[in-house]
Amino acid sequence: MALTLLIADDNDLFVNALEGLLEGDSSIRVVARAANGEAAAQLAAELGPDIVLMDLSMPNIDGFEATARILKKSPETAVVVLTGSDDPADQERARSAGAVGYVTKDRILVELVETIHSVASNG
Repeated sequence: MALTLLIADDNDLFVNALEGLLEGDSSIRVVARAANGEAAAQLAAELGPDIVLMDLSMPNIDGFEATARILKKSPETAVVVLTGSDDPADQERARSAGAVGYVTKDRILVELVETIHSVASNG
C-alpha cells in the first residue's frame, strides 16, 4: 500500500517538480496540494495523509503553525519540513512544533525519498 502525501508549498513550479520526482517511487502517492498553511491544516484533517511535506514560509499561517495544527487534529500524520532554510533556529522551532523530519530544498534529490521512507517505517 502506497504512502499518502500532502504537499504544502505555495510555489506551483516547485510542487510540480516535486510531484514529478515522487512519481518515480511507486510506494508514494501524492493525494493533495496546499498553497497555504491554513489549507494544509484543513486538508490534512480531511484526508489523513501519512505524511505532510511542509514548507515553512507559507501565506495565511506559516509552516510552524500549520504543523502544530495538523498534529493537534491528526497526531498519526507525520510532518516533514521541506524548506529553503538551513537555519538551526528554524530546525529547532519545526521540531518543537512536532515535525519529525527536516530536509532543505537543496538536498531534495539526495535526501527526500529516503527521509519519507524512514519516517514511515518509524511511525
